[in-house]
Amino acid sequence: MNSKYELIIYWSEEDNRFIVEVPELPGCMADGASQSEALANAQIVIEQWIDTAKELNREIPKAKGKLMYA
Repeated sequence: MNSKYELIIYWSEEDNRFIVEVPELPGCMADGASQSEALANAQIVIEQWIDTAKELNREIPKAKGKLMYA
């Protein structure tokens, strides 16, 4: 994974899957049956999020690394 965005991964009992959130990219989330699958899916979603933002001429947040509240 080459993304430098902060990732938060956790287990969701409700979904019975691992969830990955990318707080610096609003609404950017992925899931998977395993942590590695969820992280791989997150990379795909990050790329899609950025591609869509470019197409819509929207600002793409720079990766800040460690979040202060995390």
